[in-house]
Amino acid sequence: MEILLAVITLGGLGLLFGLGLALASKKFYVKNDPRLEKIIINLPGANCGACGMAGCMGFAEGLISGKCTIDKCPVTEPEKKTEIANFLGHKLSETVKTVAVLHCGGGNKVKDRFKYEGIKDCNAANLLHGGQKACIYGCLGFGSCVKVCPFGAIKMNEETGLPEVDEEKCTACGKCVETCPKKLFSLVPADKKYYTKCSSLDFGKAVLDVCPVGCIGCRKCEKSCPQQAIKVINNLAVFDYKKCRNTGECFKVCPRKCIIKKG
Repeated sequence: MEILLAVITLGGLGLLFGLGLALASKKFYVKNDPRLEKIIINLPGANCGACGMAGCMGFAEGLISGKCTIDKCPVTEPEKKTEIANFLGHKLSETVKTVAVLHCGGGNKVKDRFKYEGIKDCNAANLLHGGQKACIYGCLGFGSCVKVCPFGAIKMNEETGLPEVDEEKCTACGKCVETCPKKLFSLVPADKKYYTKCSSLDFGKAVLDVCPVGCIGCRKCEKSCPQQAIKVINNLAVFDYKKCRNTGECFKVCPRKCIIKKG
């Protein structure tokens, strides 16, 4: 009798809970926008977060709600962007393709100040006196940028001790820019051929003491540029890509070879 009563009680509770869940599912049911699926199939599915949203689903929802625009995704292919924009009735603004570049040429050419035996991660190493390298602005060489790149566009060159960017794979998602503790990466227009492969703000003598390829602020590049597209600011050659016309005069005159030609 007691067993039968227990079975009836449990059965009644199960039925009650089942009805409660059924009513709750109807009351709190969130209807999916049918446009979501059509947008999602045109997105890359990388969930890299470069758009500032919570993955591709968050980006798709943001497009529908108007919180973001399709040009905010640097990863989606141009034809897919056009398809999404046409589907939503949005105007697709023109964007300039950019790629990541590393502003450091030191690597294994720069000596270590001390022997680092901690976690092989740039951010971890940087917490210890700014890292082991004699140049406090330079790459620490532990490849944190390689680990975060969702597209396999960065690899470490063991010979130089520096990361290298594959421009064909780079989508300018900006993960390397965010991750590097030394802020050595930037996104530059893909059609611009030259950039400064250094980030040191030290005076010439201090640079010469620690790095054989660092910028010494000699201003030869600045004086040679016919478009005045390069200026030495805080002892470092800085490009203005709106003015740059790829003449390469800066590259020709740089005595330190820290003005680099891509490709």
